[in-house]
Amino acid sequence: MPAGSSSARKTAYPPLHLVDASIYIFRAWFSVPDSMTDGEGQPVNAVYGFSRFLGELLQTEKPTHIGIAFDESLSSSFRNEIYPEYKANREPAPPELKNQFSLCKTVAQAMGLPVFSSERYEADDIIGSIAAWWRERDGRSVFITRDKDLAQLLRPGDEYWDFAGHRRLQYEGIKEYYGVHPEQIADFLALTGDSVDNIRGVPGVGAKTAEKLLGRFADLEALYADLDQVQGLSIRGAARIMNVLDEHREDAFFARRLTRIACDMDLALDEDSLRRRVPDTDALDAIYGEAGFGKTLSSQARKLAEHFQ
Repeated sequence: MPAGSSSARKTAYPPLHLVDASIYIFRAWFSVPDSMTDGEGQPVNAVYGFSRFLGELLQTEKPTHIGIAFDESLSSSFRNEIYPEYKANREPAPPELKNQFSLCKTVAQAMGLPVFSSERYEADDIIGSIAAWWRERDGRSVFITRDKDLAQLLRPGDEYWDFAGHRRLQYEGIKEYYGVHPEQIADFLALTGDSVDNIRGVPGVGAKTAEKLLGRFADLEALYADLDQVQGLSIRGAARIMNVLDEHREDAFFARRLTRIACDMDLALDEDSLRRRVPDTDALDAIYGEAGFGKTLSSQARKLAEHFQ
């Protein structure tokens, strides 16, 4: 087991909830009917679903410290500088959805939530960098997402929460669910490839093979330092896999540059910058009123504001 996998550490700071906003905006876009439009006929279904999600999260957890991370673009991150084809297989967000992203950000800010975004880094990197800063101060993080990539950020005491799927995993539960330890997720994706992000892996290495390899070797460095041992593993076609790995050594390490989340962004952080504020109910009333959402979300916002009284 990787180093540092002992019992949960003591914390000086309260739990920090880090939300992968795009996951829940896209989920709302697909799950809430697009017949929901504002007075000008523009779709607001994603805004409605995302607003409900945030409200339910805040009512359930009542976090004191939180960060909402947004993606700015699918084609402008530093990974595109390394590999121009990164995420090139993804269709651009339709204008009807793209227009709602900005409003979702406005809603989060009006709810009193710290919002983060970057043109060069993805939401995953923002979350990873904030979590690393918080961890240095002995704080634990709750990663609210359903993206497997973010599981690599967990350390003892942290939690991975698929809010929509009602699944909460502790550090030790990641290996049971995903087959490898959190610290090995980036290596796993580098070996298997990630079709969602258009990342090529090592040909012929699927999930089961990657799990067995990383069950024997801690990471890519350990694997390639002792590559001859692969042929002795209980893997079908082990000798062939060893040769393929040798042939695609550079590809594997290159892929990991893409699958590994950056945790070293230069963010101006302090405890106060991650503190949840009282919701601006007047601003939320105006947003919800223009969108034609009725009174349900406004009532929810007022209940949240009562938390600060």
